[in-house]
Amino acid sequence: MRSFTVKNGERLYLRYAYNDLIRNKGINATLVVILILSAFLMATGSMVIERLAGSVSRLAEQGRPPDFLQMHKGEYDLAALERFAADHVAQLDAWLLEEMLGYDSTALTWQRPATGESGDLAASRIDNLFVTQNAEFDFLVDQTGAVVQPAAGEVFVPVLYQQQYGLRAGDVLTIRTDSGSHPLRVQGSIRDSQMAASLSPSSRFLINSADFGALSRAGGAALEIIVEYRLVPGGDPNALQAAYENAGGLPTNGQVITGPQLRIVSMISDGLVAFALVFVSLVLIMIALINLRFVIRGTLEDDVHEIGALKAIGIPDRVISGLYLTKYALLTLAGCVVGGLLAVVAANALTQGIQTSYAQAPVGIWTFLVPLIALAAVFLIVVGICRGVLRAVRRIEVVNALVHGSTLDEKETARRARRQARWVRRTGLASAFGAGVNRRLAVLDLRAEGRAWALLPVVFALTAVLITLPANLVSTFENPRFVTYLGAPERDLRADVQFQDDVDGIKDRLLAAMAADDRLTDVRAYAYVDYTADAAGGRARLRAEVGDHSDSAIRFSAGGLPRDGQIALSILNAARFQVSVGDELTLRDGGRVTPVRVSGIYQDLTDGGQTAKLPGRVSEGASAYTVYADLAGGGDPAGVADEYDQLFPTAGVKPTQEYLRETLGVLIDSLRGAAWIALVFGLGVAILITSLFLKLRLTRDRSKLGVLSAIGFSVRELVGQVRLKTLLVVAAGTAAGLVFAATAGQSLTSAGLAAARLGITDLTFIPNPWLVYLLYPVLLLGAGLLGVALLTAGIRKADKSQWVRE
Repeated sequence: MRSFTVKNGERLYLRYAYNDLIRNKGINATLVVILILSAFLMATGSMVIERLAGSVSRLAEQGRPPDFLQMHKGEYDLAALERFAADHVAQLDAWLLEEMLGYDSTALTWQRPATGESGDLAASRIDNLFVTQNAEFDFLVDQTGAVVQPAAGEVFVPVLYQQQYGLRAGDVLTIRTDSGSHPLRVQGSIRDSQMAASLSPSSRFLINSADFGALSRAGGAALEIIVEYRLVPGGDPNALQAAYENAGGLPTNGQVITGPQLRIVSMISDGLVAFALVFVSLVLIMIALINLRFVIRGTLEDDVHEIGALKAIGIPDRVISGLYLTKYALLTLAGCVVGGLLAVVAANALTQGIQTSYAQAPVGIWTFLVPLIALAAVFLIVVGICRGVLRAVRRIEVVNALVHGSTLDEKETARRARRQARWVRRTGLASAFGAGVNRRLAVLDLRAEGRAWALLPVVFALTAVLITLPANLVSTFENPRFVTYLGAPERDLRADVQFQDDVDGIKDRLLAAMAADDRLTDVRAYAYVDYTADAAGGRARLRAEVGDHSDSAIRFSAGGLPRDGQIALSILNAARFQVSVGDELTLRDGGRVTPVRVSGIYQDLTDGGQTAKLPGRVSEGASAYTVYADLAGGGDPAGVADEYDQLFPTAGVKPTQEYLRETLGVLIDSLRGAAWIALVFGLGVAILITSLFLKLRLTRDRSKLGVLSAIGFSVRELVGQVRLKTLLVVAAGTAAGLVFAATAGQSLTSAGLAAARLGITDLTFIPNPWLVYLLYPVLLLGAGLLGVALLTAGIRKADKSQWVRE
């Protein structure tokens, strides 16, 4: 027998696999489709992540972004910056100070002389910063990676605007200044290693130094600076940040960003779809494994007599298992190959925008290894599960297989017989609830064969989780209440007075106008004040929002709102200063020392997640102010905001909901795309699985259906019983999936956000009930019924008399 196995085993395996593939085309085709989808999504997601990482790294090589930067608006002491650099010369490779001219999007228009087309950039809500090329690092590069040097009268626009507005070489970009219009000829687009991420709130235009001087003299721009530092190899940007903030006298009126934060933002903002594809793939792999387990067990039951005969003539168990394993290994291999080839096409399409915004990712060994590893993981997982299920061949006894046609041993057969006897006693037809014999038979059949029908509810539960989790994230991020996760109260209007010379005067005039407006109520101003406090690497800057927080509804993960002598910290700030609720923190503002106690820790995504809230009132001297107001009588926030935006164009008055869209718009769009992908693939797989399952069940239940047909049940009644059973199990699975998504799914999502260190650790879903609890369940039930319709269509034409003899 050993000689037989060695010489003929491989040929026997392949011949059996080929014959089975031909004999069960429908079942095998369905399995292959699921495996292709699983491999396709896994390979596509991994390739997009690898390409994104490669693009970000290549742009970093070309542009040499800073390891630490501090944005600033207002006056600054250049000598203090030079002293700081001299004191830390051992840590620094280079440093620079970049001046920028900021313009509102409404001040920028464009025209295409060749065609007469024109437009403006008013729809853009990001900061438009005009700069000159840097000399040592943080270069703005063209599509080839070359450092760009525009001539006088030329401008290179960000790739974002080239894509959004179709700007191209030869167009004229006109800037409205206090002294008139300043036209510049568009010469091309630039890639920005510092502000390339789609979540970046700013974007840079590159111009010649002569045009920069002319725009500076013309007025109408907000002058800003970025202080940037490149560290020596192995330098710690967090340590440099702590030293910078602890030095005192340095410009700090703006956002602080480190190199690692830039890379994380880039990966999250542009890689979200890739992560979603991987998540969808993992769920589909779970579904594929559950189906394979079901199909293999069913195949063993169908072939039990043949297996018994093979064992009776001395064929080893491993050879018999190998007959089946070869087929599933071939199916999995085919799915991985086809899925991998499709993934190449899909990944190229999905990464076009990424490689345009960042850089052309280099092709290296990981370009090939990453998708191959992903596909190999899919193959090994699937084959490993198949091998485990096929161990059941060892437990098949020859006598039971040949005489009783059972895959169970004597003890298991006896237990099943006792269990079925109990079912018969407890589920007699007369005791079943409900009217109608067909309905009673369907319910009794489900109760008697519950384990055989367990596949469908599990698959539909997983599918419900798959399609509802992304939808819940989209509706949560779009909901007005989500602003409380941004460290802000849920109010109608928001105005930000910042990054300009006369913030106190503008704030006072805005408050006076709002207080006199009968349409507005509960007008409140909050001041941003910079303190320092003890952190792990020394004293660090702590920017606090000072005002009346008594009725704020921000999301606290621990503790609550601050009162006199207390402070509330964001999650990331609490970690940075290593404090928790009840701990004391010493704030310093110049020579003044203020001890405060931590009242609560809240969730916040804004300002890098590093914010704080203090009670009190600051009337002047703050670096920035935020003003909130509600509308009396439910007026139109957008209309009122437009009026105030015209009166106070530098105050940034807008509806709070619009602020939410501007902050998270790109993220929401990416999530919405992921939600559509999950919905389409989820429904498609649900239909496939239902069809596969019913095909196997109808094949196995032919004798039973033949008996029912012989005693008078019509085809319509038989089909109705199948539909009712399918509807019941699909509904049960869908309900279970929705419950899981709303509970455990919410917890898993919170854990993922916490791991990403975005500033959120406990997310509460705000679902769209009409979508998640009405439309999606209806779609899933419809997918199940469509699968029934496809599989029961052939019953009417079938010869029922043949079923009785099977």
